[in-house]
Amino acid sequence: MSDEGLILYLGVYADQARAEADYRDLVALHQSGRVGTYDAAVVTKSADGHVDVPERRKKTKHGVWSGIGIGAVLGIVFPPSILGSAVVAGTAGGVIGHLRKTLSGADVDELGQALDEGQAALLVVGAPELRAQTERILSRAQRRIVKPLDVVHHEFAAALRDDEEGGQAT
Repeated sequence: MSDEGLILYLGVYADQARAEADYRDLVALHQSGRVGTYDAAVVTKSADGHVDVPERRKKTKHGVWSGIGIGAVLGIVFPPSILGSAVVAGTAGGVIGHLRKTLSGADVDELGQALDEGQAALLVVGAPELRAQTERILSRAQRRIVKPLDVVHHEFAAALRDDEEGGQAT
């Protein structure tokens, strides 16, 4: 397992269908062994500016995190006033802390302002080997933002496990 930092990808799309097509490509790359551990979600921004995850996908396959990682990213990037509360439900402080310390205010602003009303995005937080697949994963995106995260893969995975176990205990 690599100790390199995680990667955060954001692809912006004209519509939800294109974002979901790239999401399916990501799943296929993972199944073929070319992409390591990741957490991903398609998000949309409505005409009134609210951000939502149209379809929650329960990630149960080995190598795919539980959704807490993406919930943490969404909770950092988008103000609570525009983010559906269900999007970050179950996101605990440990994961948010790991991600927040590595994203500058400028990074958060860039990511938050990338998605316009009526557009969709694919957000991916992934293991270092995901870096080599960026163009392939986000092939339909109109715009791509790639941010290296100064969070070590195994530390993030441990924080996810801790937050999941804490959530199950309640």
